[in-house]
Amino acid sequence: MMANGVEQGVRDGVALYDRGVACSTGSGGTLLDLVEAHKWFNLAAISGFVPAQVARAEIAMDMSAREIAEAQRKARAWLTGSARAH
Repeated sequence: MMANGVEQGVRDGVALYDRGVACSTGSGGTLLDLVEAHKWFNLAAISGFVPAQVARAEIAMDMSAREIAEAQRKARAWLTGSARAH
């Protein structure tokens, strides 16, 4: 049972990471948005997906402290469910 939860977390982490990549590169018809990318990488990192931790750190070097704070607020909102309805 535990393995299934871990596997689900990894799958979710990969999906969240992929959204971050799309936002950080503007690929797949997604607008380039580092704040959104940081948010998705942060959520993927929380799920335990290590490449997201690296990607989050890399894009943070190109962001202001205000942008990083905004991304963190958005990630918290998503985690609490208030942003999932959008």
